[in-house]
Amino acid sequence: MTSTVAPLRIGNASGFYGDRFDALREMLTDGQLDVLTGDYLAELTMLILGRDRLKDPGAGYARTFLKQLEECLGLAQERGVRIVTNAGGLNPAGLADAVRKLADRLGIVVRVAHVEGDDLAGRYPDALAANAYLGGFGIAACLDAGADVVVTGRVTDAALVTGPAVAHFGWGADDYDRLAGAVVAGHVLECGTQATGGNYAFFTEHAPEKLRRPGFPLAEIHEDGSCVITKHPGTGGVVDLGTVTAQLLYETHGARYAGPDVTARLDTVRIGEDGTGVDRVRIEGVRGEAPPPSLKVGLNRLGGFRNEVTFVLTGLDIERKATLVREQMDAAFGEGNAKSRPGELRWDLARTDHADASTEETASALLRLVVRDADPEVVGRALSAAAVELALASYPGFHVLTPPGKGAPYGVFDDVYVPHGDVDHVAVLHDGRRIPVAPAHDTRVLEDVPQPALPEPPPDGPTARAPLGLVAGARSGDKGGNANVGVWARTDEAWRWLAHALTVERFRQLLPETAELGVTRHVLPNLRALNFVVEGILGEGVAAQHRFDPQAKALGEWLRSRRLDIPEVLL
Repeated sequence: MTSTVAPLRIGNASGFYGDRFDALREMLTDGQLDVLTGDYLAELTMLILGRDRLKDPGAGYARTFLKQLEECLGLAQERGVRIVTNAGGLNPAGLADAVRKLADRLGIVVRVAHVEGDDLAGRYPDALAANAYLGGFGIAACLDAGADVVVTGRVTDAALVTGPAVAHFGWGADDYDRLAGAVVAGHVLECGTQATGGNYAFFTEHAPEKLRRPGFPLAEIHEDGSCVITKHPGTGGVVDLGTVTAQLLYETHGARYAGPDVTARLDTVRIGEDGTGVDRVRIEGVRGEAPPPSLKVGLNRLGGFRNEVTFVLTGLDIERKATLVREQMDAAFGEGNAKSRPGELRWDLARTDHADASTEETASALLRLVVRDADPEVVGRALSAAAVELALASYPGFHVLTPPGKGAPYGVFDDVYVPHGDVDHVAVLHDGRRIPVAPAHDTRVLEDVPQPALPEPPPDGPTARAPLGLVAGARSGDKGGNANVGVWARTDEAWRWLAHALTVERFRQLLPETAELGVTRHVLPNLRALNFVVEGILGEGVAAQHRFDPQAKALGEWLRSRRLDIPEVLL
């Protein structure tokens, strides 16, 4: 039976706090939409907003959103586009009030609602911020009551899409397949232009002018939960099977993608060209299951203070120069007062130098020292004194990129879980009414999906030593202290090889930094993809800046650059 409910056109105008300022206006003017979302929150953002709130209790939300709305609120009203955003951060009620005041000043009649209940800081007094990841039914209640603008705090990124879809189609809490389809659509949209050619492994295959300013994505969601991912006509970027596959794999773990409303089965996702025009990819077949019995709560706390200094080592004897300055710094920290030694020191030598280099910069390596301690003086004045006093007493050519300054506070992220019923999820309507949102009535304990059968391996044949990235794409990201690396093949032949060649053992060999860490491989045949989860590689999360690439954004590109024996027929 053909549905009589029109598809929901829902776009995205922000993938993080600090994304393209003009995107809100562009999405409203470049084409038709029903709903426009903005995702401003990440683990690091919550820490930043928490520090803002320490200085000003009335702060705690993304102020950029208000500035964008000042230009675009009237435009959204004229075009009948409803706005849903998590820019409320730690203070959704405060942002909702600020939007009302803005509308009054502009002379625009607008109904503003917000969602609250995610803030659990009172239960975790040692945390700077503690927020449960809520689902989309609070958003749906606000929209059902006629809200033009809905502001939330910490909801899942996908909830910004599932909420409007629930309101539009009237789905119930047990419409798991439909909800799962909307979750997948939301996951593709949530990072903005990453779905339209941004940060894309095969960017060199597209004309440079096409990728200079990618348009933001939108989804045409249907009543059965299927969708088409696209963008406004004439905007930059590209939407194809590769860009959508890359984003589907981003920051995921196993085949079960759990959320507060539904667990989406990523191993059931089917994608294909829509066939009705360019830049249109259809997603269908997504199966859903009851959500887990508990909600994730993100805890952000101040971990202490950090500082760093980068020594430049030029020319010959790089390793011996590094050894000398390390020994000198170690002695300086221990002289006179043991209390001046930081609690944690981390050294990393980046061999960026080239032999017989034609420039001084390309003849130089970088030795980076990062220190952490609970005492800001230890990572500030003590580090500065130890490093600067070596200026005339260390290796030949001694200099640093910048002298170390004061120690800066760093954050630590952790997650805990609480039962659904322990969180007071409430939709606060534009007229002040408070509508409680019921917790999930059915739940299912989250378990790994049994590994599917692998495709038949390719026949033996000649191989060549070549980078993995010639035959596979990758995208990587962070989840707390863990990272994921999604790797996919673009043809069935390449998939037959990749599924057998890129084992956990081979992954560890190609990325030696992961050799001593827990690595789990998940197989997703429908996407011709493997998803590797690396435990603990990011330490205590992005805010702790544990490693050179603290969010593991380039881990996948490092993997693609590594060489292994690849069948010549694939090259």
